[in-house]
Amino acid sequence: MSQLNVNGQRIVPYPGYKFIIKEAGGDVLAAVQKVSGLSRSVEVMEYREGGDPSHTRKSPGQVKFEAITLERGVTENLQFEQWANKVWRIGTDLGGEVSLADFRKTLILDVLNEAGQKVMSYTLFQCWVSEYKAIPALDASSSAFMIQSVKLENEGWERNAVTVPKEPSFVHPEQ
Repeated sequence: MSQLNVNGQRIVPYPGYKFIIKEAGGDVLAAVQKVSGLSRSVEVMEYREGGDPSHTRKSPGQVKFEAITLERGVTENLQFEQWANKVWRIGTDLGGEVSLADFRKTLILDVLNEAGQKVMSYTLFQCWVSEYKAIPALDASSSAFMIQSVKLENEGWERNAVTVPKEPSFVHPEQ
């Protein structure tokens, strides 16, 4: 029996550990360890007139796109901090705390298969840093890496068309 079928019939899910975050221009934003899931919710609006049966009608309302969190190990790379400083920078003149010209970025999230080929892609619109964690709590008895993170507010995302590469069929050796 075949374990992997040709495109569109994949039995084994794609790995969640191969991905790239890029700016819309194509430059890799930063090497990141983790990206939170993409999630949206639609407000439910309920309505009932007095003469209607004893149940409400439901309609879709406003759409809310959840924030996206990017995490990476702390290094000398200042990219996260510089982006976070565009939204709020202490020590500037009144009115200069926010860089309105370029604090938002449209990003691309590419998901790769085991061979490193792009199989899925999403555009993340108008992202900006609403929370920046420069360093985690420090603990002298821990052997964990220091991880920093940015929480990105966004105005939506959409899936991009990708031509999925053809995968070879795999036949289990016992068959």
